[in-house]
Amino acid sequence: MKKGLFLIVGMLLTVSSAFAQRQWTMRQCIDYALENNITLQKQKLTKESATEDLKGAKGALLPTLSASTNQSLGYQPWKDSGMSYVTNGTVNTKVDKTSYNGSYSLSGQWTVWNGNKNYNTIKLDRLAEEVADLQVQEAANSIQERIAQIYTQILYLDENVSVNEQMLETSMKNEERGKEMVAVGKMSKADLAQLSAQRANDEYAIVEAKSQLMNYKLQLKQLLEITDEERFDVVIPELSEELILAPIPEMQTVYERALLSRPEIERSQLAIKKSGVSVALAKAGWMPSVNLTGGVTTSTNSLSSNGWGSQMKSNMTSSLGLGVTMPIYDGRSTKTSVNKAKIQQLQAQLDLQDQQKTLYSDIQQYWLNAWTNQEKYQAAKSSVASAQESYDLLSEQFRLGLKNIVELMTGKDNLLSAQQSQLQSKYLAIYNQQMLEFYQNGEIK
Repeated sequence: MKKGLFLIVGMLLTVSSAFAQRQWTMRQCIDYALENNITLQKQKLTKESATEDLKGAKGALLPTLSASTNQSLGYQPWKDSGMSYVTNGTVNTKVDKTSYNGSYSLSGQWTVWNGNKNYNTIKLDRLAEEVADLQVQEAANSIQERIAQIYTQILYLDENVSVNEQMLETSMKNEERGKEMVAVGKMSKADLAQLSAQRANDEYAIVEAKSQLMNYKLQLKQLLEITDEERFDVVIPELSEELILAPIPEMQTVYERALLSRPEIERSQLAIKKSGVSVALAKAGWMPSVNLTGGVTTSTNSLSSNGWGSQMKSNMTSSLGLGVTMPIYDGRSTKTSVNKAKIQQLQAQLDLQDQQKTLYSDIQQYWLNAWTNQEKYQAAKSSVASAQESYDLLSEQFRLGLKNIVELMTGKDNLLSAQQSQLQSKYLAIYNQQMLEFYQNGEIK
């Protein structure tokens, strides 16, 4: 009995642990999102569609072959002549007013030459497939960057909650000390009210910070396309001083590597190639086209004295033809298409320059933010230490009645401000460093 009870309890604990709150690392969030994000899945379907277009363009190089048949029933109500035959010495005439007709054909066509349009279409569709694949990579990069941004914000807010909780603990101690001083007549009730208000403000600050933290966790959960009721949380890693103040890579080095690896740059380069093929494709409108056609047809009729097989053979006809189409005047349609394709080519070149400029600007901003926040973090460390020492001294003097309530609260506000500045610079330094690493090596750690 006891063994059975222990077994049941063990099973319940196993089930409950399976449904317990799961904690996600940033790497796990990224991997899960890359598999399940709906936007990314749509981009992958677009790529598959482009692959089918390419297969269709290749299939257009082959000849087409089709078979057809037509079966019909005919009726001649006023027909008065027919086939005569002799039966037992008597001549009889059979008039068939109903007839059954059948026709059969097999035809094929092959485009021998159309100004190289088929081959250029294949090139265009192959480039479109590569562009679609790059768009999948762009969507994946965008998701990774967004996850890194939200995850870093969660880490910042989680630590910010801890800082505010420490401030609340200090405010509660000050309020208790104030009550003691009011009891012995060393503090007015008005000053005590200020301490109580400070404690209430700190409580509100914690609620606000926790609300923001929950909101960002919800955003991350939605980005991962998690729609069930499972509780969601993230792993809070230990961030060392070496990570915060890690050497920042050279901006030009990051940019040069990003030019070789970023999908948006490669997509812009492919757009230039596509526009060149589009120009050649448009010029095909001035070229002649050559088509080879062939076919075999036959027919049968129920009124014929010949059998079905004999009719199929005797009525069979075949044909083979070569058609040439030479454009003479098309109302300037081809010239307009060529000119528009050339304009798109120039536009693609400008888009590449604009994309390169945007990439450099983004990297420059990340580099500047990383450097600035590292400097701010080092300065904030000294500021926090100084503010903490000053506040500790003010608290001691306040307990001895040497400092008033205004000086104490000012010292506490200065300490809180210094701590929050340190937190902001800490996580901004890490985030911008990670973005530089991502642009350089394509990986977020």
